Amino acid sequence: MAETFDADVIIAGAGMAGATLALALKSAGLEPLLIDPVVFDDQLAPTFDGRASAIAFASFRQWRTLGLAAEIEPYAQRIEQILVTDGFSPGAAARAPTPFYLRFDSAEIADRSEGEPLGYMMENRRTRAALAAGVGRAGIRVEAPARVAGVELGAGGASVTLEDGRVLRAPLVVGAEGRGSVVRKATGIGVTGWDYPQTGVVATVRLARGHEGVAHEYFLPGGPFAILPLTEDRASLVWTESRSKAAALNAASPQAFHAHLQRRFGEFLGAATLDGPVFTYPLSLQLAERMTAPRAVLLGDAAHGIHPIAGQGLNLGLKGAAALAQVLVEAARLGEDIGSELVLERYARWRSFDTVMLAAATDVFTRLFSNDNPVLRLARGIGMSAVNRIGPARRFFMEDAGGATGDLPRLLRGEAL
Repeated sequence: MAETFDADVIIAGAGMAGATLALALKSAGLEPLLIDPVVFDDQLAPTFDGRASAIAFASFRQWRTLGLAAEIEPYAQRIEQILVTDGFSPGAAARAPTPFYLRFDSAEIADRSEGEPLGYMMENRRTRAALAAGVGRAGIRVEAPARVAGVELGAGGASVTLEDGRVLRAPLVVGAEGRGSVVRKATGIGVTGWDYPQTGVVATVRLARGHEGVAHEYFLPGGPFAILPLTEDRASLVWTESRSKAAALNAASPQAFHAHLQRRFGEFLGAATLDGPVFTYPLSLQLAERMTAPRAVLLGDAAHGIHPIAGQGLNLGLKGAAALAQVLVEAARLGEDIGSELVLERYARWRSFDTVMLAAATDVFTRLFSNDNPVLRLARGIGMSAVNRIGPARRFFMEDAGGATGDLPRLLRGEAL
């Protein structure tokens, strides 16, 4: 590392994608530096992030390869089946035959996935704790609490100015600090996107009956309602509603919220008891016009923020971290300038098409399934029924959701860099 640089790569944002990238780079001998406005201890509090995320089995392999197995596996719930129902009550396809449902079963692809489930459900705070432990063990430098005030990109490197006046330099700066990315703004990279007339209501519940590793998603006029299995027979609910209804739910008393919840939830898993606070998140699509600029690259929500309907937002960031780490490590081993446009273009070519296509697909799904138009309901029901009856199509969707299709980075294949 040149004496004039503080690190090989400065990563603005120590969230799940940024911390994963730092661990991947460090594992291969590069020196990353993380900057975040929030110290790790505060990120682990139950009130900081109440969401849980579906982790593709390929993304899970990456964390195992980076040495996080001991921290993540006790809190990871295997998803053995996914049941998608187009109806007004959850679990309809489990109770009574109906042509308009989809059932995905991990047993169908066990021979191709080495026995992996369809994915894993993990509470975000547990994932953050695992990553924080890994970053600490690896001796990665973390500046927190610290906020990026400005970024200057020059021919010889990137300079990051913190709000306290300190200036840090590296050949490359990564913007992984979310949708309001300072790094992205400094590069002049624009964004395209729009807000959805929806809000995500997120809560954790304890179930009276065991969920058996089955994830349920069913579609309502206001948007999807997902019941996602967690450890200890709990579930994460992702309840999409119109903004006005979501605001009313957020302001409701615990008793009133529970009454609404039970009405929506139904009885097929018994009573659901609220376990922790309720969180609300506005929903929107935001896509950066480019993923790279000279001496800068975007990762995670700084590059792409998508609707949670397919549960792929975090996985998109984790796949990006694996690809970016591989590109940078291979360039460094060849003696190339890792911040050069030539190197960064390899990452952009690798990830841009997949990113745009997934963002477009989630937008189409959101518009198709968040309404009660009888023609569209019939069309999507027929489509679901067709996919459900075609084994190869069903298996492709399962493998794709598990992150096992396409040109996979080595970390997603479980191979060290």
